[in-house]
Amino acid sequence: MPGAALRRLAAEGRRQADRRFGARLLAAAGVAALAAVPFGLLVVLVEGQWRPLRRTDIGAARRLHEIAVQHPQWTDILHVLSDWIWDPVTFRTAVAALTAWLLHRRAWRLASWAAVTALAGGLIGVLVKTVVERARPALEDPVAHAPGYSFPSGHAMTATTSFAVFLLVLLPLIPRRLRVLCWCVALFSVLGVGFTRVALGVHWFSDVLGGWFLGLAVVALTTWAFEAWRADTGRRPTPVTEGLEPELTEDAPER
Repeated sequence: MPGAALRRLAAEGRRQADRRFGARLLAAAGVAALAAVPFGLLVVLVEGQWRPLRRTDIGAARRLHEIAVQHPQWTDILHVLSDWIWDPVTFRTAVAALTAWLLHRRAWRLASWAAVTALAGGLIGVLVKTVVERARPALEDPVAHAPGYSFPSGHAMTATTSFAVFLLVLLPLIPRRLRVLCWCVALFSVLGVGFTRVALGVHWFSDVLGGWFLGLAVVALTTWAFEAWRADTGRRPTPVTEGLEPELTEDAPER
C-alpha cells in the first residue's frame, strides 16, 4: 500500500479515536453528575438518621471551634490557608494556567482532560449543594462565615480534583526521586483543606468526606476516558505513578 494511503488511514484512525475520546470524556462527566446526586442525598439522610455519624459531626465541630476561639493566632493561620493558599479560586487559576501550557505544548487531549476534570468537579459540587440544601454549622461566636449550602465541601472537592490534575499531568516531568514527595505534599494539602474547613466551623466533617469522595469519583471517570483514548490509539497503558501521558517529555507528545 502506498505511503500516502497509509498516512491517510493513520490520520483517519486518530480522528476516530479523538471523537470517541471526546464522547467518553463528556459521558464520564455526565455519569459522575448523575452518581453525585443520589450519593449526596444518601449521605445527608445517613447524617440525619444515623446517630454515630451525627455525633461525630457535632463533636468535631464543637471541639475544634473551642480551640479556634481560644487560640486566635492559630485561627488566623487557618484563615490564610483556607481563604488564599487553598482557596478554590487559587486552585482553578493554577489548573487554567496548566491547561494553557498543555495547549502550548500541543498536548490537546491532556489539556481537554484537565479542563473537563476541573469543570466537572466544580459543576457537580454546585449541583449537589443545590439538591441537598444542607445548612452549615451554626456555632456560638463563629470565627468564620461562608455563603451557600454545606454539602459537599467545595474546598475539599476542588483540592481533590486539582491536585489529581497536577500530579497526573506533571509526574512525567518530575524526577523519580521526588515523586513520593509530590504525592505527600498533595495528600497533606487535600487533608489540610478539609481540616481547615471543619476547624473554622463552616463545614461538617461529613461535608468534607463528601467532597473528597466526589472529587475522586470525577477524577476516576475522566481518567478512564483518557486511558480509553490511549488504548484506541495503540499507546501503552500507564500506571498512576507515571502520570497520564509519559510522552509529555517529548517535543510532540500526542503526534
